Amino acid sequence: MQRANTKTYFLKTFGCQMNVYDSERMAEALARDGYSQTEDVGNADLVILNTCHIREKAAEKVYSDLGRIRDIKDTRKRDGKETVIAVAGCVAQAEGSEITRRQPAVDLVIGPQSYHRLPELIVRAETKSEHIVETEFPGDEKFTAMKAPRRASSPSAFLTVQEGCDKFCTFCVVPYTRGAEFSRPVAKLEAEARELAAAGAKELVLLGQNVNAYHGEGPSGRAMGLAELIRRLADIDGIERIRYMTSHPRDMSDDLIAAHAEVPQLMPFLHLPVQSGSDRMLTAMNRKHRAAEYIDLIARVRAARPDIALSSDFIVGFPGETEEDAEETIALVKAVGFAQAFSFKYSPRPGTPAAALEVQVPEDVKTGRLHRLQALLDEQQGAFNAKTLGSTMPVLFERPGRNPGEFIGRSPYLQLVHAVGDGNFTGRTANVAVTETRRVSLSGVIPAA
Repeated sequence: MQRANTKTYFLKTFGCQMNVYDSERMAEALARDGYSQTEDVGNADLVILNTCHIREKAAEKVYSDLGRIRDIKDTRKRDGKETVIAVAGCVAQAEGSEITRRQPAVDLVIGPQSYHRLPELIVRAETKSEHIVETEFPGDEKFTAMKAPRRASSPSAFLTVQEGCDKFCTFCVVPYTRGAEFSRPVAKLEAEARELAAAGAKELVLLGQNVNAYHGEGPSGRAMGLAELIRRLADIDGIERIRYMTSHPRDMSDDLIAAHAEVPQLMPFLHLPVQSGSDRMLTAMNRKHRAAEYIDLIARVRAARPDIALSSDFIVGFPGETEEDAEETIALVKAVGFAQAFSFKYSPRPGTPAAALEVQVPEDVKTGRLHRLQALLDEQQGAFNAKTLGSTMPVLFERPGRNPGEFIGRSPYLQLVHAVGDGNFTGRTANVAVTETRRVSLSGVIPAA
C-alpha cells in the first residue's frame, strides 16, 4: 500500500547499464511509495548513490561524494529538515559496514539484490537510530517483488535477464558483489518485455554480467539459452530491435551465432570482451580462452553476419605484462578490427587475486601502452564509421538534438547519429542518408517521405 508522502529523492548512478536498470527500478519503487525525484541534491529528503566497483578508486570517489552530501545533511538539519543517505550498488556490497564506519552520516547500505526492500529499509532508517546494512543474495526475490508495470523512459529499454558471474577472472569483483550466476525465467522476461513494448519501447537491450551464459527456465520447465530467449522476444509486437551485453567468449554458442544471421530484430553489434591478446596474460587473468580461439570465434560470427560491428574490452598493464605481451594485444586488434572498444589501465581491486600479485607494471609504462592501443582502436573506429559515408541506414531516434529539426539516435551498429528532418522523429525509426562521419558519431539527413 502506498503511504502518503510528499518527500523527494536524489539518485546518482555510477557505472554500467546494469546500474542504470537498477536505478530505474528503484525510482519506480520510490514513486509507488509517494516520492518525487529532484535533480537538486540540496532539496532531497533521500539521497541514493548507486555505485560501481569496476573503475579505479571507485570506493574513494564514493567517499568523496559522501563527504559533500554529509555537509548538505548537516545544513538541512540546522534548518529542521532530515536527510536519509543511502549507498547502493557494488561498492555497497563490497564495503558493507565499512561505509558507515568511515562515513557515519550514511544511514543505509544496500546491495544490488535487495532493492525491492528499499522503501521498507528507508522507513527503518528514518525511525531507528541505527545504521542498516543489507547485503544478502536472495536470488529472484528482487525481480519478483518489483513487479509493477515497467515504464519505458525512452524507445530503447534495458531488460536484465541474468545477474552475477561464475567465471572468477582474477581482476574482477563481480562474483563477490553480484553473486553467482542467476537467470530469470523466460515467462517473466516476456511479460516485462510486453509491458515495455506497450509503454513505447522499440528496442530491448538484454543485460547481464555474463549475459550469454543465460539459462532461464522456459514454459515447459526446460532451461533455455539466450538465443532461444531472443527468438521469443523478437515475436513480441512492437519490438523492432534487440541487443545484448556483456558477453564472455566461452559462452558464445553456435545457436547464438546463428541467431545473428536469422533474427532480423537482433542488431548487427556484438560486445565481446577479450581483455588481452597475450595467452600468458589471459591465463593469469583466468579468462579461460586463448587469443587464437577468440580470433577463430570472431571469424565464425562474421561468417554468419558479415556486417557485424565488433566491440571489446582491454586491460593494459595487468601484473607481469611485458612489452611482448602488449605487442600481442596490438597484433590481435589488427587481426580482428573493431568498430569500437573500451580500454583501461589495470588497477587493483581489493579482495581480487590479481591485487595480491607482486609484479605490478609501473604507471608510466601502463600509460604508454594504453596510448598505443587506444590510437589503433580509434583509427579502427574511424575507419568503420567512414565506410557508412554515402549510405542510407535505419536509425531509431531517442531524443531531439540541440538544433532545430535535429534528432539523435542509434544506427543498427550502435553508432550515435545526428540527423535533420522535417517532422517529429523521437521514438521512431527512420532512414538516414549519411553525409558526414566522425570517429564517434555520424551525421545525416532524413529524406522527406
